[in-house]
Amino acid sequence: MQLKFNNRDPVYVQVIRYFKEQMASGTLTAGQEIPSRRELANKLKINPNTAQRAYKEMEEEGLIYTEGNLPSKVTKDENKMNAVRNELLMDAVDTFVQSVRPINVSMEELIHLVTDKYSKEIGD
Repeated sequence: MQLKFNNRDPVYVQVIRYFKEQMASGTLTAGQEIPSRRELANKLKINPNTAQRAYKEMEEEGLIYTEGNLPSKVTKDENKMNAVRNELLMDAVDTFVQSVRPINVSMEELIHLVTDKYSKEIGD
């Protein structure tokens, strides 16, 4: 489990984003067990309360569920899984658009640059 923390966002938010990215990429699949809160805290070297907060928020969002004393698992709700992917994609697009808008790039040039870069990334 690789996660580099930044100093901008709270650690629990970064943990949630990590799990969302793993879900969106298919690394974490519907119904898959995830580490216990204590295991996660040990692996990431974070406070157990931080891991607990991240899991609590993910449960409230319906991203994970816990039944009794069994391990927590990724949601089986395909709509939730798709919503996570769409959320991350829209966040990335918003950030991208905000960063290039001041440069005054034409839509055609922008599409060409993105297509070229994306093609090269896939080819590597």
